[in-house]
Amino acid sequence: MGKFKEQLKEIVNLTNYIDISNAADSIRKNINFRGPNVWILASAIIIASVGLNVNSVPVIIGAMLISPLMGPIIGLGLGLGTNDTTLLKVSLKNLGIMVAISILASSLYFLLSPLEMENPTELLARTNPTIYDVLIALFGGFAGIIEISRKEKGTVISGVAIATALMPPLCTVGYGIATLNIHYLIGALYLFFINSVFIALATFVTVKYLKFPTIQLANPSKQKKLNRNITLFTLIMIIPSILSAIVVINENSFNQNVKHFISENKTINNSYIYDYDVTHEKRNGFITISVGGEVLTPSDKELLYRSAESYGIKRENLTINENGAIKDKLSENEMIKSIFERNDQEIKRREEMLDQMDKELQSFKSKELPSTQIAKEIASQYPDLVSFSISRGSAVSPSDLSQTEQIIILVKWKRPVEDETVTRLQKWLSARLNFPNVKVIQEI
Repeated sequence: MGKFKEQLKEIVNLTNYIDISNAADSIRKNINFRGPNVWILASAIIIASVGLNVNSVPVIIGAMLISPLMGPIIGLGLGLGTNDTTLLKVSLKNLGIMVAISILASSLYFLLSPLEMENPTELLARTNPTIYDVLIALFGGFAGIIEISRKEKGTVISGVAIATALMPPLCTVGYGIATLNIHYLIGALYLFFINSVFIALATFVTVKYLKFPTIQLANPSKQKKLNRNITLFTLIMIIPSILSAIVVINENSFNQNVKHFISENKTINNSYIYDYDVTHEKRNGFITISVGGEVLTPSDKELLYRSAESYGIKRENLTINENGAIKDKLSENEMIKSIFERNDQEIKRREEMLDQMDKELQSFKSKELPSTQIAKEIASQYPDLVSFSISRGSAVSPSDLSQTEQIIILVKWKRPVEDETVTRLQKWLSARLNFPNVKVIQEI
């Protein structure tokens, strides 16, 4: 056991891989929010806002990678761990400025954006933080400070920036302000503070563990008070997230019970469940089932209620909708006919949807430009052609915002050609594409 402990200690030991002096200098350099960092942050915020607006995960990840928000947060942890009040104040100041600029930029974007949020799953994911977000931020913070402290740098910081997700919550706060949605605003702001606090806390613990040089406080009681305040603040931040996690777990458990209940009671004599809906209100789950076929008898309903109770679903939380059921008793053939009719209606609805999608696809395809073929034909007529670009767009009038569809051709020659050649090419392209509004631009 002694040998095993020695080997384990050697494996987990960080001393030989850590450069404390360079780590402290690197953290201090990345705290200040001036010059390029301002523009990088503003750009990252707009990118993240667009990603949330269009529900695009890759765009959101890209924004998180270029965000400079991690610097001041790790600076907070270093300031707390080394008793450096000056560093602590500077970190807080710069973090406050970053947060203010981020919220302002995202609020302006969502105020001006014409896109509606029909299914904002990426936004909603930032409004209900749980204990799992705490764990992600905490262990992400550990990975981040260890990466900064080690001699040979890797790509861990990029992974931490993606995992802890500091940018999207601030963008969601901006969306909440722009739409006056208090639920989005408070939930996202709380998630951002969770991420920030526990990244800083992980930095604080690691700085203490690695024995970074500390500034000795004249009064030891101040150090005890500081440690007590950190513990109290951590508890205040973590308790709501635990409660939120309990709610999420309960909702998930209720949803699973509903699935089992529906699967077990898909058919009830000459009736059947063809649809169901689950809602959650005030920590209670509610289910509405839609029944087809014959109207349920009182005994059938009682069986359903008992089955629901066996899965933890209260009677008062189960609603039976029989609008699709038939009051008169059905024969077996009529029952099958009823099911097929309903299926036929659903198939017809889906076929209509597919037809509509096919028409839209054909419309898009009809507007495709044969760029490769046209490039070959132009190259055979103009050997001096170097590059060729073609795109379809719209010319917009600033006065009345009217739009005119046009095709733009960008060409580049070995040497500039006369306007007459450009005009001749423009006329030929207009005839070739059977489109009157063609514009050729010569790249000099």
